[in-house]
Amino acid sequence: MTSTDVHKDVEDSGPSGYAAARLRLLQEGARSGPPRRSALADLTDDWLSGLFTAGAEALRGVSLIAVGGYGRGELSPRSDLDLVLLHDGSDSGAVAALADRIWYPVWDLGLALDHSVRTPAEARKTAAEDLKVQLGLLDARHIAGDLGLTAGLRTAVLADWRNQAPKRLPELQELCAERAERQGELQYLLEPDLKEARGGLRDATALRAVAASWLADAPREGLDDARRRLLDVRDALHLTTGRATDRLALQEQDQVAAELGLLDADTLLRQVYEAARVISYASDVTWREVGRVLRSRAVRPRLRAMLGGGKPVAERSPLAEGVVEQDGEVVLARAARPDRDPVLPLRAAAAAAQAGLPLSLHAVRRMAVGVRPLPTPWPAEAREQLVTLLGSGQPTIDVWEALEAEGLITRMLPDWERVRCRPQRNAVHIWTVDRHLIETAVRASEFTRRVHRPDLLLVAALLHDIGKGWPGDHSVAGEIIAKDVAARIGFDRDDVAVLATLVRHHLLLVDTATRRDLEDPATVRSVAEAVGSQGTLELLHALTEADALATGPAAWSSWRGSLVADLVKRVAAVLAGDDLDEPESAAPTAEQERLAIEAVATGSPVLSLRAQTEPPAVAEGQPAGDPEPLGVELLIAVPDQPRVLPAVAGVLAVHRLTVRTAELRALDLPDGVEGSVLLLNWRVAAQYGSLPQAARLRADLVRALDGSLDVAGRLAERDAAYPRRRGVIAPAARVTVAPAASRHATVIEVRAQDAPGLLFRIGRALEDAGVRMRSAHVSTLGANAVDAFYVTDGKGAPLGAGEAASVARKLEETLRG
Repeated sequence: MTSTDVHKDVEDSGPSGYAAARLRLLQEGARSGPPRRSALADLTDDWLSGLFTAGAEALRGVSLIAVGGYGRGELSPRSDLDLVLLHDGSDSGAVAALADRIWYPVWDLGLALDHSVRTPAEARKTAAEDLKVQLGLLDARHIAGDLGLTAGLRTAVLADWRNQAPKRLPELQELCAERAERQGELQYLLEPDLKEARGGLRDATALRAVAASWLADAPREGLDDARRRLLDVRDALHLTTGRATDRLALQEQDQVAAELGLLDADTLLRQVYEAARVISYASDVTWREVGRVLRSRAVRPRLRAMLGGGKPVAERSPLAEGVVEQDGEVVLARAARPDRDPVLPLRAAAAAAQAGLPLSLHAVRRMAVGVRPLPTPWPAEAREQLVTLLGSGQPTIDVWEALEAEGLITRMLPDWERVRCRPQRNAVHIWTVDRHLIETAVRASEFTRRVHRPDLLLVAALLHDIGKGWPGDHSVAGEIIAKDVAARIGFDRDDVAVLATLVRHHLLLVDTATRRDLEDPATVRSVAEAVGSQGTLELLHALTEADALATGPAAWSSWRGSLVADLVKRVAAVLAGDDLDEPESAAPTAEQERLAIEAVATGSPVLSLRAQTEPPAVAEGQPAGDPEPLGVELLIAVPDQPRVLPAVAGVLAVHRLTVRTAELRALDLPDGVEGSVLLLNWRVAAQYGSLPQAARLRADLVRALDGSLDVAGRLAERDAAYPRRRGVIAPAARVTVAPAASRHATVIEVRAQDAPGLLFRIGRALEDAGVRMRSAHVSTLGANAVDAFYVTDGKGAPLGAGEAASVARKLEETLRG
């Protein structure tokens, strides 16, 4: 049946002809989506135009207008008809009679009708008082009658909207936020409201209104397609249910999927979630831009007065190499070169999450277009930046979504595509698979002080359900994927094995604790065999809790927690068969021995500064590049004396050097050489710019050791000059005594948020406690410092239990102060 035939039925048969033509159109399988919605709007226009013409007769100064979704020409099968009968006020009685001639036939056909009769002045007044009316009028479209009257109202309404935008847009944003609070996030709900939930059709309409204000505009890429997909689903929902509903109930999803020609209900939900994610992200970006413009407008008059009318220059504050903060967003530095810096997206994301700031849309799109692929395996910096991003807490979510919106996540981690927007038909789960993985990393970031390897915990959190995109047991499939991903990221063989074990057994503890008899020795032994080591057990315990907390409120309780803790305690006892002891010191290298002899001979510190690189791993189809930097190795030999660690750490902090790893130990000198030397082996990196000269580092170290350089004062001055940004709130530092870790010393373990001067504060606090440092092992994993200090009393013996606990407590108080 052609469009001409449909319209002829309307002309020939009046309301009944319209009903028949409407039914034929909705049953026409060859036409769906935007063409059908547009045809339905045209058909309805013709019918209403006929009703108007028959009733208006000689009446002048009257027009019939479609508003809202009907005004946009987007009529779903059961959509309301939103109509305004506009008149000039000259003959109210005749207008009322005309309204009856139009409204009653609509009601007689059982169509929902939202109607009003107003003069232009009344319409503008109502719009000024009611934001929903204002939004509907922004889409006003002429159907019949006085075209000039309609055009005049449209012009006036748009002018009012643009003039009042600074006041009305915050009101609209608040309305959207309240609706989201009531209806939830469309991209995660199992029975979503396609219109009212956040990321739904109402938010898409709000973005059109923002664009109409000329104050800001939404990112357009993919937005129209997302709206179209949601409208298509709503059409299918109306047709399959025969009702004017926007809620996609579980029992109707298979029918709706079939109506749309989709494989199954999961495929349907995934398409809905993808569309909602586009609209939600566009909303976030748009409202952020609205806020920036409104703040700029409020501040600009004062700045112009202060600057004599000149245009203020936006302040740019460095956050990381190639990354700066500007106007409350993270943007790329002017000198940043995405085409030469494959780590830039991760570095920018980590910096943004740590600062609690959003990544600018322009920066993300520039990186998405220009950045070259990461080599395989990833360079060390890329892995560290990923860990930092994952360990940044709640800000990680928005930053991750910004990268994902432009396809950067799946380019770095191709396996992510299988879990992206994947629904979980489980009443316990409140998130899609991909969001659950990020939520688990956020939860795991709270537990980084509980484990020796927070980097493995955070990556395991990201990957633990990665197998849900594949058939079969997701834990078994996930183990295989985790091995591949971990190796690509650049973990060594042992770490890959640990990550694979964590993914394979991420449900082991909670399943065993809640379903097996813990008094049965065979139960505990089987868990111990699966886990294999104390370190893996520690990680698995933290991952289990993070996973459950990220699943939903029904997945974790104090009862479950106590059962899992009891199981972990029993398994740890089984695994404690090996008595750990302090490893023997490795023999010094020729260079270390040379530096030590020179330090004894001169009675002062001697150091060597050398860049570390590794051959580049070349991505497929990419030319070989320069060697990838691993950092800078700094070797320091110092005659044995008090306060060596805080002095060296303080000097490095003053010179803005970030410590990646560090070791301190006493060095055995060759026979015939008198004296005692401490050797410090560091891997450092410059926070910004180039490295300082070795001679300057040595000179400052000499001054720090003799007390003429006030390291604490210099660091305090710098902190005062550059106050810390409001960023991620890190978990508090945790200091513990490792029981039975060594027969020769007491091991003090510190887990804290990495920060400039942290190691200086730790070293000074331990020196103040009057303990001797036998050795130190320092590592920075992402944003986490994980340090172990082997200390003794003045006679070289391990500390007593009470004294060790007191030292740990005072050190923890210092770091939390």
